[in-house]
Amino acid sequence: MQGLMMKTQLMISSILRHAERNFPTREIVSVTADNPRHRYTYKDFAKRTRQLANALESMGVEFGDRIGTLAWNDYRHLELYYGISGTGMVCHMINPKLFPEQVNYIINHAEDKILFVDVLVMPLVESLQSHLKSVEKIVVLTDKDHMPQTTLDNVICYEDLLAQFDDNYQWPEFDENSAAGMCYTSGTTGNPKGVVYSHRSTILHAYAGSLPDTTNASCKSVTMPIVPMFHVNAWGIPYAGVMVGSKLVMPGPKMADGETLQSLIENEGVTLSSGVPTIWMALLEYLDKTGKKVPTLSAVTSGGAACPRGIIERFKNDYQTEVKQGWGMTEMSPLGTVFTLSPGMENLTDEEDTELRLKQGKSVFGVEMKIVDEENNELPWDGVAFGALKVKGPWIATGYYGMSQTPGDADCPVDTDGWMNTGDVATIDPQGYLQITDRTKDVIKSGGEWISSIDIENAAASHPQIAEAAAIGRYHPKWTERPLLVVVLAENAELSRDDVIEYLKDRMHKWSLPEDVVFAKELPHTATGKLNKLALRDTFKDYEFPSK
Repeated sequence: MQGLMMKTQLMISSILRHAERNFPTREIVSVTADNPRHRYTYKDFAKRTRQLANALESMGVEFGDRIGTLAWNDYRHLELYYGISGTGMVCHMINPKLFPEQVNYIINHAEDKILFVDVLVMPLVESLQSHLKSVEKIVVLTDKDHMPQTTLDNVICYEDLLAQFDDNYQWPEFDENSAAGMCYTSGTTGNPKGVVYSHRSTILHAYAGSLPDTTNASCKSVTMPIVPMFHVNAWGIPYAGVMVGSKLVMPGPKMADGETLQSLIENEGVTLSSGVPTIWMALLEYLDKTGKKVPTLSAVTSGGAACPRGIIERFKNDYQTEVKQGWGMTEMSPLGTVFTLSPGMENLTDEEDTELRLKQGKSVFGVEMKIVDEENNELPWDGVAFGALKVKGPWIATGYYGMSQTPGDADCPVDTDGWMNTGDVATIDPQGYLQITDRTKDVIKSGGEWISSIDIENAAASHPQIAEAAAIGRYHPKWTERPLLVVVLAENAELSRDDVIEYLKDRMHKWSLPEDVVFAKELPHTATGKLNKLALRDTFKDYEFPSK
């Protein structure tokens, strides 16, 4: 016996229709290269997106064609998210901060037919013009008055394009498993790999992303996604936020500018925001220097890298803002876990609360997870055992674009048992809290034991005079590998190697203490703000520990 329910397809366009009808006057505020504070409503957004749909269908592209975007977090990019996918084409978000050769590879591998490009990214595209094999047209995301001079062929002004079409458009309905979006991984080894999201997976992910224990987003929320829309759908906020009718505040190219972020938070009444730890450090530094506040900001989510203790404590103690860590991957759309307190934890001490918040949280419904040993035996959720983290669920990739879809193959992320190996090493405690202890490739293997580089980094970063820290394994003649800690000091701070080691002695097991500490002006990061351990290991490839 089957249920007697309608088989309505889950379409991204249905989010837009719902938002226009139920939240027509809700605002979307953007910072753009041609307007420092653009403002319009969901009704305006829906109308312009239908104009875009008509424009796309006039440009000779077909169902399933990939349409590339090189753009920041703003209203035009949001229109592309819905207009491209809603017509049945694939919205391919490209990270303009990647190396040019990586951007070139990604565009050609995806076979993008049209590129929608922000004015600030034009020099990059101009440098690649002769290498782009499939691109037929380039649309510049600005108006006529701000169109730049360019050497590119077949260039179109976005606002001129939209002006040619009315908003009389009926969104089509098709198989919900059709491709909707595409994002390439930003790995530090090999070529980036394409992850393809479906309409179904995107809708389910949006539902999960707005749950009370996830972001608790609603039509009363004012949400500012600082995590870029060119990286794994800005963690799904452009879909979940519109679905529930949040006011959206988009920082455009100013996502790392503390002054702009503070101004947007205060003037627009931002209540929720999401970003990587380096963004939060930049905002906190600006607040410290100016004495300004973020009065409406009730919660921020942090992901992409382990959140240092100092960020959690400073937001809580100085600004009454809750920091919620999360964890996920491009292959997971990206939502995997989000931190929330369990019932009975209301009376934790400040120290106990902070210690718990250093974990990445609990899995969101829709994501199953387990940890396994080297023989693939499942390990207990006891907070002690740690092993390779595997996941499965309806918004988790089964393969990469143009690569093998056969589980167990070397270039397929899914094992023969149907689980995706995340490449992370983790523990899970009895209440379900996940703690990432390392990437498989970053674990320091010393004297036959595993040492977590993340544990060392978190302990070091809790020092008030340390701005950032990274731990890597380097060759040791007796123990094979030992930890080397690379530290960036806070402004005007003075610490010695011995000062750092002494500070860490009370915060970690003796065996995990760094063998040495070196100081650097800055640490290398990937284009998405994560610590680039590969580059760091290359920098210190010839390093030798001092003899004792």
